[in-house]
Amino acid sequence: IWRPATKQSFEIYSNLAPGKYTFKVIACNNSGVWNVDPASVYINITPPFWQTWWFYGLTMFLMVGMIFTYIKVRERKLIIEKRVLEEKVEERTAEIAEQKKLIEEKNNDITASIRYAKRIQVAILPPDDYVKNYLPKTFVLFKPKDIVSGDFYWLSDKKDKILFAAVDCTGHGVPGAFMSIVGHNLLDQIVAEQKLTRPSEILDALNKSVSDTLRQTHTDDHVKDGMDIALCAYDRNTKEFEYAGAFNPMWLIRNGELIETKADKFPIGNLKIGEQKKFTNHSFALIPGDTLYIFSDGFADQFGGPNGKKLKYSVFKNMLLSIQHLSMEEQGIYLDKAIEDWKGKLEQVDDILVIGTRL
Repeated sequence: IWRPATKQSFEIYSNLAPGKYTFKVIACNNSGVWNVDPASVYINITPPFWQTWWFYGLTMFLMVGMIFTYIKVRERKLIIEKRVLEEKVEERTAEIAEQKKLIEEKNNDITASIRYAKRIQVAILPPDDYVKNYLPKTFVLFKPKDIVSGDFYWLSDKKDKILFAAVDCTGHGVPGAFMSIVGHNLLDQIVAEQKLTRPSEILDALNKSVSDTLRQTHTDDHVKDGMDIALCAYDRNTKEFEYAGAFNPMWLIRNGELIETKADKFPIGNLKIGEQKKFTNHSFALIPGDTLYIFSDGFADQFGGPNGKKLKYSVFKNMLLSIQHLSMEEQGIYLDKAIEDWKGKLEQVDDILVIGTRL
């Protein structure tokens, strides 16, 4: 790039980039004669060190090295953290395994105790041959929700009378089982010691005994323990049939018609101080072909079917009416299958007890 002629004997070029340059000069003398060939000066401007290739290479090397070092340090840190985490997990796993072992041992102990309690409960229930000896045409459908049951059935033979009952204690499982043992023992005691055979009188005595035993006569402001019951008595000489109940009714099917005898609407075991609740005694003259049913609420309250709803008592009644052509043993088998089919894969919600007999 040529610049116009000036009278100064120097030229300034600033901010020249590194590289090779040729400085050419054409001058004239006082006579105005110009030189034909310009004078040339060769200039080589070296770059600063930070613009040299080796600096770029060194910088790149250092950057790569720093990145590599950061990655390695990070990897090592992650490995250490992972190892620490694995050690913690192993410790927790060992603790959980130990806790699981302890829980399993306790659960096995509890289950073993409950199974032993079941043996005790089964031992107090009337054996099948004992029931059939006094009530030949009878079935007992007994399906506990858990290992042990809050429902129980009872039978006693006193003074030419056969006494039998279906009892539903508060709750199910272990609490209900304890109540069932209390109730069974009190029934035996009342009949044996007080010589009572009238169902209503037995329930009156049972109501007082349960309330006294559980000390529930002092207050009425908390949830009570007790039982619902249907108690029947059959006189083999007079053929008279008697019934009394606490919440649980008795159904009689005669000539294709279901006749319901309602129970009193108060349970066993909630007697307050000074209270004189008396149960109602119902008497019947039976005719050949009469079929009697007593039960707890577990059968009718079971959820199932296509919509997962309760079976309900109306369906239960129709079911019983539809199987009157079957023997009592066949009826028990039918009802067992019917409730299992209705329940399907759903959980059993309560203990189930149904007793049917033709006297």
